[in-house]
Amino acid sequence: MKGFRFAAAAAALAAAAAGLTAEDKAMTTPLDLKMKGIEGKEIDLAQYKGKVVLVVNVASKCGYTPQYKGLEELYAKYKKDGLVVLGVPSNDFGKQEPGTEEEIQQFCTTNYKVTFPMTAKVVVKGADKTELYKRLTAATDNKEVGWNFEKFLIGRDGKVIGRYKSSVAPESDELGKAIKTELEKK
Repeated sequence: MKGFRFAAAAAALAAAAAGLTAEDKAMTTPLDLKMKGIEGKEIDLAQYKGKVVLVVNVASKCGYTPQYKGLEELYAKYKKDGLVVLGVPSNDFGKQEPGTEEEIQQFCTTNYKVTFPMTAKVVVKGADKTELYKRLTAATDNKEVGWNFEKFLIGRDGKVIGRYKSSVAPESDELGKAIKTELEKK
């Protein structure tokens, strides 16, 4: 019994050191979370379990903003096979996403015909970053997101399997091959 208590205490300390509670650690994947959607309704990310999910922090006034087109094309092409693109607006980099959720949604649908799900605007870096990004960065290299349109790929098993810098375009061979490989896993 003494060893069990020690192990439990050590696990609780490790979780606290990582900035997560023991309850947070029990949730083992980013898909165990709920977030506010861009339309104000809750999005239970658990609905995406068993699918391949590409999480992208997005912004409307960035040099990478045209990637919305490629993201929508990826989503349209592979949605039937189990791909979900999840756009996560953030104003953390150069204040390049200053709009409200309504303005962001209007911009995305008008300019890029975006149909993939999007969350409400959140913080993706620093002390106030949302739990989703705590988990995404912890599952990779623990480094902060570097800029808008950084991408995280989550496999069908709910584990983060890849992280791609902003410069990796949605239509790149690197990202395309990783997505196809995961989609082939059933």
